[in-house]
Amino acid sequence: MIPDGLELYPIRVPLRMRFRRVEHRDAVLIKGPCGWGEFSPFDEYPLDVAGRWLAAAVELACREMPTQRREVIPVNVTVPAVGPDVAHSMVGASGATTAKVKIGDHSRSEAEDLARVKAVREALGPHGHIRVDVNAAWSVETAARRLEGLAAYGIQYVEQPVATIEEMVELRSKTPIPLAADELVRQSSDPLEVVEQGGADVLILKVQPMGGVAAVLDLAARSTVPVVISSALETSIGMYGGLAAAAALPALDFACGLGTVSLMADDPTPEPLVPQNGLLKVRRPEPSDDLLERLKPPDSVSDQMLDRLSAAAEFLV
Repeated sequence: MIPDGLELYPIRVPLRMRFRRVEHRDAVLIKGPCGWGEFSPFDEYPLDVAGRWLAAAVELACREMPTQRREVIPVNVTVPAVGPDVAHSMVGASGATTAKVKIGDHSRSEAEDLARVKAVREALGPHGHIRVDVNAAWSVETAARRLEGLAAYGIQYVEQPVATIEEMVELRSKTPIPLAADELVRQSSDPLEVVEQGGADVLILKVQPMGGVAAVLDLAARSTVPVVISSALETSIGMYGGLAAAAALPALDFACGLGTVSLMADDPTPEPLVPQNGLLKVRRPEPSDDLLERLKPPDSVSDQMLDRLSAAAEFLV
């Protein structure tokens, strides 16, 4: 159950462009004795999964964060399924030296994906890092062929190119490009199985989907491959959880995927966690009363969001 005395604030935040098939993010912000947390699972997630997102929100609101080992976190710029000109502009404006490029969208052609990655490489220059995210859209055969073509652009790793552990293991034998697991980590009852079976070179760890900062740090400590702390498209309130985890890791082998507040057209905090030149300072922003009021959705939507939070609370231990 949710601890007593917490204050709940539903908000709806518009995105600058369509991303992950959504145009806004719905969240319930939670104010507790240690600060603010965020509950913002995507609509398609079942309640048992949403319960992990709530656990992460309650942790932020009610528990002290671990000691930070660093004050600044390097982050990638995230490039959605946009045209090459927009992709080039986004990367150039970010100042980041690492870019995560969404590809494999069924509404986009292979040629469009290649043009986007090429534009990102041109914007980054020869020494920047490109990682691509497929969201498990390919078969092994398609992945092997597509990655052969993408190799010319110097890919740091490909995130979740195929759907299953067996496919990841098979694909790993067919491509020299490192494979990162995302969905196979956050949607599994055994998040480290993909590593134990030899299916991943990198693990993507997200605080809300994994149940909180402590859970992510525990997984990172037990992983035999490097980890990348990434966001789940949160506002600055939830993004702080990712920052706290990244700041507490003993080592950062890769830039983190914590720059997605830049994709939002608004934020509940006066000073959002937007990176500058590919870097995020570790700080904890708080919402303002006027922004909470401005972003409050209609009562019917707020009620639905609060009902879902209450239902997800049944899965808290």
